[in-house]
This record gives sequence, C-alpha cells and structure tokens, in this order.
Amino acid sequence: MTNRRDFLKKAGLGTAAAAGASTLAAPAVLAQEPIKWRLQTYAGGALGEQVTKPMVDYVNNASNGELQIELYYADQIVPTGELFQALQRGTIDAVHSDDDSMASPTPLRQFGGYFPFATKHILDVPVLFNQYGLADIWRSEYEKVGVAWISSAGQDPCNFNTKKEIKSVADLEGLKLYTFPTAGRFLSKFGVVPVSIPYEDAEVAVQTGELDGMAWSGITEDYTVGWADVTDYFLTNNISGAWIGSWFVNQKRWADLPEHLKQLVLAGTEASHTYRNQWYWGGEARLRARGDKLQLRTVPAAEWAQVENAAKDFWKEIAAEGELQAKIISIFEEYNEVINQAGPPYNFG
Repeated sequence: MTNRRDFLKKAGLGTAAAAGASTLAAPAVLAQEPIKWRLQTYAGGALGEQVTKPMVDYVNNASNGELQIELYYADQIVPTGELFQALQRGTIDAVHSDDDSMASPTPLRQFGGYFPFATKHILDVPVLFNQYGLADIWRSEYEKVGVAWISSAGQDPCNFNTKKEIKSVADLEGLKLYTFPTAGRFLSKFGVVPVSIPYEDAEVAVQTGELDGMAWSGITEDYTVGWADVTDYFLTNNISGAWIGSWFVNQKRWADLPEHLKQLVLAGTEASHTYRNQWYWGGEARLRARGDKLQLRTVPAAEWAQVENAAKDFWKEIAAEGELQAKIISIFEEYNEVINQAGPPYNFG
C-alpha cells in the first residue's frame, strides 16, 4: 500500500510538472510573425495591376502567412531612377524593373528595358536568358553589387504613340518623346529628343506640349494607362520586340529567406511571366485590330531598314565599351543569326 501510495503521489507530481512544462513551452510553437517585404515596381498603378501585382498576390496567398509582400507602384517610395540604390541600402526589399530605368550601376544597365533590335517577340527574352546564358551573366553581375537577381522576362514591344503622324523615318526628327535612356540614346541618331520625367507625369506632359508622345511600350500599355487618350497615332514599326525586365531582391533579405519560401517566390515569379505573356500578346493584337483611339501608321519596311541597320552600328559601339558588353552583344548576334535563318514567324518574314 505504501509503495502504491508513493507511486501515485509521484505520478501526480510528474503529471503536474509535465503540464506546467507544456504550458510554459506553448509560446514556442505559436506561429511566428510573417516576414514582410516592401516591393516597388517601375509601373504605375494601372499597369502594375497587370504586370506586378499577380506575382505579389500569388506569394501572399500561397505563403500560409509566412511571407507578405507590400506592393508599391512607380515612385511611391523612391523615384524609379533611385530604385537600385534603395534596394542596396535595404530601404526596399525587392524590385520589379528593368536595369536601365532603375539606373543599375553595372554594365548590364543599357541592356535592360529596350535594347535596340535585340528581340522581335516576347518569348525571345526567356530564351536568351535560359538557353543562351544571359541568366548566368545577370546573376553573377548583381551578386557583385549586393543584389540577388531572381528572374527576367519579356513584355511588350517598343512602338511609338504620338500626337504627330510618323509616315517616314524623317518624321522622327525633332520629336520630344518619353523613352528609356538607352532607347533615347539610339533614337537621338534620328533627331528624336529624349525627355526624362516621372512615369505618372507623361500623360499630362503630352497634354501640355512638353512631349509629342512616347516610345515606351506597345499598344496594350497605351490603352491601359491612358496614353491612348492623349495621343492620336500608333506606329506599328518598333525598335525592340520585347522589354527586358527583371525581379530583384536585396541580397541579405534573399539569403535570410527560408528555402521553401525562396521556391515560392520563384514559382510566383514564373507564374507572373506566363500571365504577362498572354496578356500582352493578346492585347497587342486585339487593340491594333479593334482599338478605336489610335490610328495605325507604318513606315515601309525598306525604309525602316535604315533604323535596323543603324542598330548594328550601335551594337558595335556598345561592344567596344568592355569585355562584358562584347560578350552580351555576341549572344544577341548569335541569337539573331539563328532566328533569321529559321525564318517566319521568328523574324517576321
């Protein structure tokens, strides 16, 4: 009896102790506060809904509360031209932009956005990155400056939407256009006056006469952001078949992210690429065919060849700037040789 009584007492104490330990340990198994990122995109609100928000929504909805990304549109935290510096400092955690617009301090800067005639279609961009080696170059160069490059993809082509008609190459002379830095450097060879202003100010700048239009996007963006409301003509000739843009993360924030969340971010990014591909591809065709705000104009192909040939000299200028630039230009040259030999639809005919 004594042994049994002692055993029950000890068992009771043990149970109480275990219960107490369990109570004390409970906070350790509660869900942790979510990791929070602030992501700023190059795009204004109307465009950002289509080109950036789908990725953010994907991650926020699928992360089980572990990672939450706050989305900011063009210039909301810092001006677009300061995005890279803000990312390096950790003022923002992630960026969706092209290298050119965000003033990347790397030789890659001029290849982002619209590098003249490097691409003809939206799918050229992932092919160049994943099959021709640009991904390895981008990843390596950004590691050197404290930024994790995540992924690149194509978007719309770089056409012209203007107040004035463009029916010949000569009509480019004197046009004040909102465009990308490298595109502007190239177009200045034809008398274009590149104008740099905040993205959200471009529409008003056309209305006040500060701009004659934009060489910034395809027709889908013109309609989406309101530029089709203030310009009259859309030139079907372009100087680039697809925008080259990337997703970046502050290097430390990326390194600190658990592996399963890294995989989720990568999956969300790829899913958003797919969404943009069909949104732009379908939008460009539909709005050219059925849009009622912009009149289409085309410079004859034989004449537009002047612009394409000038791009070949421009490529040589860039290649002469350094070993890395020459390597990237050689990739563009190889790819263009392939698609030209492949014929339509790769090279339009």
